[in-house]
Amino acid sequence: MKNQHDVIIRPIVSEKAYAQAEVANKYTFLVAPSASKPEIRDAVETIFGVRVTSVNTLNRKGKSVRNRRTNQMSKRADEKRAVVTLAEGDEIDLFGS
Repeated sequence: MKNQHDVIIRPIVSEKAYAQAEVANKYTFLVAPSASKPEIRDAVETIFGVRVTSVNTLNRKGKSVRNRRTNQMSKRADEKRAVVTLAEGDEIDLFGS
């Protein structure tokens, strides 16, 4: 079994993620590329002590970027995200505000 902190890498900090957390009780996390939905569910429930209703995942391809100085092309890393919906009444205080 994987360590729970190896599955969940970090929360996604963006305006869209904050809006989803406030309105729809959905939280977005950057997860390990090999993580499955049951592993993500177990990790969030264990780390934060909440009940997870559903897990949706998406794979994002890294952008191609050009170095302005040498004009060489490179690529940003691919990433996997998980949008986790929590049960009614549960919430995660990510930043201790």
